Amino acid sequence: MVVVLLLAMLAGFLGLRLYMVLGKRTGHEQPLLPKTVEERAPLTTLPRPIEIVQEPREISNRNIDPRAEPGLRAIVSAEPGFDVGQFLEGAQGAYRMILEAYWKGDEEALGWLVEEDVRGAFAEAIAARATAGHVLDNRLVSIERAIIADASVDGKLARITVRFDADIAAVTRDAEGNLIAGSMSDAEETHDVWTFARTLKSSDPNWKLADTDEA
Repeated sequence: MVVVLLLAMLAGFLGLRLYMVLGKRTGHEQPLLPKTVEERAPLTTLPRPIEIVQEPREISNRNIDPRAEPGLRAIVSAEPGFDVGQFLEGAQGAYRMILEAYWKGDEEALGWLVEEDVRGAFAEAIAARATAGHVLDNRLVSIERAIIADASVDGKLARITVRFDADIAAVTRDAEGNLIAGSMSDAEETHDVWTFARTLKSSDPNWKLADTDEA
């Protein structure tokens, strides 16, 4: 009973963290992330059109690609409580949380942050890393820029794509802690394109990582 209670408390904590970062307003030896775009099955969508409940608010932000604005307006129309600025800020927090969970091999944390097929790709990469006896000692130094590159609504499925330009210090060690590759003193520029998805008007307020790619 104690173990079950602790697992339940952990699940609740991770769910709360994800809600806080993504919710409503009220060239390394080891890849930073597995490439999953080509292998992922399309997400299921509902064919019903979204309900327009009010005129969309103005969207103007230097961190929003103009091509994403129609999709963002559709999301705001469907859910007036959605806040673009808060989402973008939260996406940066999710970027850090997901990277750190992947680097540590924390599959349980990833389960609350990413879609099931993405989690499967992460799990395979983590298992391959363990088989090779490699340990990632990476550090996200800074997120230089985060831009909403695209947004769409298909049925009731909303998707928002964010481009992250970041500096990451990447180090690969063996099981004994010996350095295999990389350096903690030299950060490398990385450019990732992540897509977050959520079913609009669902009881679950969380956005989850649904796709990853390199810019």
